[in-house]
Amino acid sequence: MIKVNGRDREWEEYLTVELLLKKCKYTFPLIMVKVSGKYIPKEKYKDTLIMDGDDVQVIHSIAGG
Repeated sequence: MIKVNGRDREWEEYLTVELLLKKCKYTFPLIMVKVSGKYIPKEKYKDTLIMDGDDVQVIHSIAGG
């Protein structure tokens, strides 16, 4: 089991940040991802595995003024 933005979600073997974003349908162009408190750069999304028990935070930036 993992947490995504505070909600429990089933963990899958070989689950990457990129795959999780697709499965959760996160499509915002400006997204920041933290896995268990560690910031993951966008270029590492497809190589970063999410492990059972991880706490994932997905934050989308919005411009304002």
